[in-house]
Amino acid sequence: MAQRTGAWDTVRAGLRQFLPAKNQPFTATVTRRDRKRQTSDGSIQIQTRFVVNFRDPDTGRRRQSFFERRSEAMAARDALVAAVQSGRYRTAICSLKVSDAAEHWLQSRRPHVKRSTWDSYKKGVHYIVGPLLVGSPEERRRWAAADTTGAAPSIAMLGDIRLADLTTAHIRSWHNTLVVEVGIHTAHAAKKFLRGVLALAAEDFQVRVPPMPVQLTRSGRREKKQILDPAQVRVLLAQAQREVHGLYYAFPFLTGVRPSEQLGLLWEDVDLSKRTISIRRMQELDGTLVNLPKTEAGERAIPMSETLCYMLEKWRQDFLSHVQAGARVFPGLGRIYLDGAQSRGVGRPLTYANFRMNYWKPAFERAGLPYVTPHSARHTFISVLQAAGVEVGLVSKLAGHANASITLQHYTQAVRGGDAAIAKLEALYTGL
Repeated sequence: MAQRTGAWDTVRAGLRQFLPAKNQPFTATVTRRDRKRQTSDGSIQIQTRFVVNFRDPDTGRRRQSFFERRSEAMAARDALVAAVQSGRYRTAICSLKVSDAAEHWLQSRRPHVKRSTWDSYKKGVHYIVGPLLVGSPEERRRWAAADTTGAAPSIAMLGDIRLADLTTAHIRSWHNTLVVEVGIHTAHAAKKFLRGVLALAAEDFQVRVPPMPVQLTRSGRREKKQILDPAQVRVLLAQAQREVHGLYYAFPFLTGVRPSEQLGLLWEDVDLSKRTISIRRMQELDGTLVNLPKTEAGERAIPMSETLCYMLEKWRQDFLSHVQAGARVFPGLGRIYLDGAQSRGVGRPLTYANFRMNYWKPAFERAGLPYVTPHSARHTFISVLQAAGVEVGLVSKLAGHANASITLQHYTQAVRGGDAAIAKLEALYTGL
């Protein structure tokens, strides 16, 4: 009995709710699914998952739940069938807690985002589930590092509340607690995660979820991120075309890519003949490649301007003459010694910290321009296009924002009107 109960606990965190139809037998099958994935070193890994397949007796829609081991899938299937036949499934679904729904949402997002993004989701979900340690950020980090969180003062969050019992008042009180304990911006971010958790629970488990509260504490105005105007970018680009490594800091102003997308770019993603750059991978902070962008909408093709095409062609010639087997467009270049020899660091992954300290920041000092972050170049790209009258939907596609995911599903898909938009951008940058 204990084994059957444990198996059902696994099922209820991952399976969708269903309502049994009268006089119709319920069946569930287990199948094996192998998925090939290419690693950063070019090798192929096969990920094996076992899937519990069944149809919702009420709607007839296909449902699936994934497991790492066949034994887990078989136990889940048996528990599911037994629960439907005995009527216990209704009690199990009604006993779902916010923590169960949060874990279900986390697992649903895992295949679609890169590791560091998923880790940030996990931290955000912790503010929902709890408990929340009471103290300064330094104290919370110290308690977590020392694994003494059980003895540290804490506040219960929403994790132990049943979804059926959750109210708008619960959410309002929870949000107010986060505002006081960790700050208003973190509280608002956690609320966005909670909105996603509840929406998925309502869809997958068909349970009633409360509406999100209104008139919550408003966040104070953040200082606007400093960006460069077109005239300042013009100065920076002119300098970049004179310098050997100018492409490193000119690239985001001409493409609007995220720093992780730039550092993860490979030469196979650059098509100089078609003048397009395919964004389909990212680089983690430690330099490892992830063969998917930040979100599904991040996969896109960006047209090249004349300036960018020229700089890329020149850089590829210079790059290939020094690094025979380099696949990255923006590798680490090591150091050049007095005798002209180059260090062993050439061609290796360029970490974000190294890029910012050795390539990005010095460029602004040499140009006599106010310093902006690499991500601010993306803001400049977006702002200049919008100021030029480019339609907002097109700008979001070029930038890879999530609301463009329906129209931009594959990195090979062209962005209609993108060439004209990039031409406008270059005209503003060059003053022509």
